[in-house]
Amino acid sequence: SYQPLIDIQDGSLMGFEALLRWNHSEIGNIPPNKFIPIAEESGLIIPITVWILKETTRQIAAWQQIGPEYKDLVVSVNISGKHLSNDDLIADVREALDLSKIDPYCLKLEITESAAMENAEHTIDMLNRLKLLGVQLSIDDFGTGYSSLSYLHNFPLQKGKIDRSFLEDIGSHRPLTLLRGVARLSADLGMSVVVEGIETNEQLELISAEGTVTEAQGFLFS
Repeated sequence: SYQPLIDIQDGSLMGFEALLRWNHSEIGNIPPNKFIPIAEESGLIIPITVWILKETTRQIAAWQQIGPEYKDLVVSVNISGKHLSNDDLIADVREALDLSKIDPYCLKLEITESAAMENAEHTIDMLNRLKLLGVQLSIDDFGTGYSSLSYLHNFPLQKGKIDRSFLEDIGSHRPLTLLRGVARLSADLGMSVVVEGIETNEQLELISAEGTVTEAQGFLFS
């Protein structure tokens, strides 16, 4: 499925995040927190992600053809730690770009903070190689992991996505202070700030008032 990415200032559509869902013919909907860990452990997450890269870049290329206002739509794809540690990722991304013929900047790759830190030196190398392809790079669940800021400073990232957990009870002082701090850290590191999990107009208004967040996604927009 595709969840829209929205410009928080004017509400315009910026693109989509590709989310993997499994509707089993007999069992029904199986949540990703059930099947993705198994795919990770078995190694199947790599061929699954290769398929996602090809399918989503093909789809965004088709949507970009609808009209000139959609020519810069972006598709965001999650990359697992196992795939990030595999040098084939570079060739897999390049092939998806070649087949779809989209501008590389219209593909955004998201890695979690915890996956990035599993082997920080290798992550830096892989991200720099991916950056040479021209794709966007984003750190997912930012602020929820255990990053060393000295390493994080060396990651060539354009986006920092703030986890939905920061929106819980956002009207109170402490959650808003924490979100504000993570957003400012992202901006100080040269990353534009994305907030996921927005479900209410109250959350959207509070986030918009902060001024540091540029993109948003969540069920409110879906």
